[in-house]
Parts: sequence; C-alpha cells; structure tokens
Amino acid sequence: MTEKELLAVACEQFLGKNVQDIKNVVLQTLEGHLRSILGTLTVEQIYQDRDQFAKLVREVAAPDVGRMGIEILSFTIKDVYDKVDYLSSLGKTQTAVVQRDADIGVAEAERDAGIREAECKKEMLDVKFMADTKIADSKRAFELQKSAFSEEVNIKTAEAQLAYELQGAREQQKIRQEEIEIEVVQRKKQIAVETQEILRTDKELIATVRRPAEAEAHRIQQIAEGEKVKQVLLAQAEAEKIRKIGEAEAAVIEAMGKAEAERMKLKAEAYQKYGDAAKMALVLEALPQIAAKISAPLAKVDEIVVLSGDNSKVTSEVNRLLAELPASVHALTGVDLSKIPLIRNATGAQV
Repeated sequence: MTEKELLAVACEQFLGKNVQDIKNVVLQTLEGHLRSILGTLTVEQIYQDRDQFAKLVREVAAPDVGRMGIEILSFTIKDVYDKVDYLSSLGKTQTAVVQRDADIGVAEAERDAGIREAECKKEMLDVKFMADTKIADSKRAFELQKSAFSEEVNIKTAEAQLAYELQGAREQQKIRQEEIEIEVVQRKKQIAVETQEILRTDKELIATVRRPAEAEAHRIQQIAEGEKVKQVLLAQAEAEKIRKIGEAEAAVIEAMGKAEAERMKLKAEAYQKYGDAAKMALVLEALPQIAAKISAPLAKVDEIVVLSGDNSKVTSEVNRLLAELPASVHALTGVDLSKIPLIRNATGAQV
C-alpha cells in the first residue's frame, strides 16, 4: 500500500527481510485463511464454484494482510484436486449429467429446431402466399391498367383516325366544291357558246334559207356541227372525269333538241312561206320512194302473165291504175293531185 501510515506499518513488519521472506509471510497468511474457508464449504461447492471460493478468500484475508501494509490486487484458484479421485468422480458424474443434459438439450434443440423450422416454413409459405397474392394483385392491377391504357390509346387512335378522315372528307368536299364551281363555270361558258352558236345558226338559217332543200342542207350541217360539239364535249368530259359524260351528252342532246326545234320551226315557217307549192314538191319528191316501197314485192317477180285474149284489156287496166293514182296519193299524203295546175317542163311538154 502507498498510504504513509500503512507504508510505515509495512516497514515495521518486513524491514530487514528479503522478498522471498515477504512472499512466504503473505502465502502463509493466505493459506491459513484458505483452510478456514474450506472448513465452511462442501467439496462440491469448492469444486463447482471456484470464483465464489476465491472471492471469500479475498474478503477474509484482505483485512489481515492489509494490517501488514499489503493489498490483495488479485487472487484466483488455479486448481482443486485430491488424492482419492473424489473430485474426478464428481467430474465424471457432472460430465455424465452434462452429457445427459447436453443430449436432452440437443434433442430439445432439434425438436425446437424442427418446430421452428416448420414454423419458419409455414411463415415462409405464408409470406410466399402473401407475396404471390401481392404479385398476382400487382399483375392484375398492371393488366387492368395496361388494358385501360390500351383502351385509352385505342380511343385516342380512333379519334385521331376519325379526325383525319373527317379532315380528309372536308378537304375532298372543298375540292369537289371547287370542281363543281369549275364545272358550273365551264357549263355556263359552254351554254353561252351554244347560245351564241344557236343564235348564229338561227341568223344564218334566216339569212340563207331559200327553199326546203337549202333548209335541209343547213339542218344537216347543224347536226354535223352538233355532233362535232358532242364529240369534243365527250372527249373533254372523259379527260376530266368519266362521270361527266352523262352531263355532256345531256347538254349536247339539249343543244341538238333546241337546234332541231329551231330547224322544225324554220322549216315550218318555210313551208308556210312556200305554201302548197312546197308541199306539192315534197309529195312529188316522195312519190318515187312510195312507188319503190309499193313495187318492192314485184321486184322479186321474174315474169307477169296477163290472161286475156284482148290486147285492149291491158291498156284499160293501166289507164284504170293511173286514174286511181291521185286518190291513192290523196289517201296517203292528203294532197289532191287533181287540183294541181299543169307544169310545163323545159321541152314544153305538159307534166
């Protein structure tokens, strides 16, 4: 000890002694207290609880050695043994007990481990089931969300497609409207041209018609021009669009109808102007055609035999036919040949 009073006591106890003497004094003191403590404990307590034994020795010996100026800093029991192997027998018993307890502990541990393993497996299966359920729920939610997104995308795509088609339809409608306007302008121009042409034709017919033959020639010319206009219009309509053919043909037919109506009007005016002479000229011009139609069956006859012994009979038959001719013509045409004055030809003969 380092206190002055205890240091002085230590000097009184050990002054003049060497280290070994000091060790022997301390050792004897501790052995004495050790024997006294051993008398209060059983062998099993000493053997099984060495730390408690060493603690008791320190507590009992510390005051005595302290009065010598010595402080016990550490005291341990290195070993406990005897000469009759009592302690080793205790060790064997203890070892057997420990082994038994160890086996029991191992069995219980294995049992607890099995139970715990089963519980862990159950917990694992529960967790796996919950995880699978969550995964299935997540997958289902994902599929539903995906379906919703797909549906929304399809709706947007359909709306975009519909908007595109509507815009295309509007553009086509604008183009069609412009084409119709162009067609209307063209039709107006065409009608104006046809009107001018009809007016020109009317004036020309009025100025140039002198007799039905000339009017007929002009009619044929007008028909040819109308046909030419028709062909031109058809070609233009085919170049633009096939569906315009009907309109062009209708326009041409309308123009031809107007021209024909005008021609018939002019012809009627010409007939009215020329009067009966013109009608008679037409009848006379038509007589050869009428005679040809009537005699057409006779053209197929190779020979005609008149069964009569009197030659004057043939002459009388011919005269009868000639006499009936005016009546036949009047019945067919409404013209009375008997009222027509005789016309002399260039030779002076009466016709």
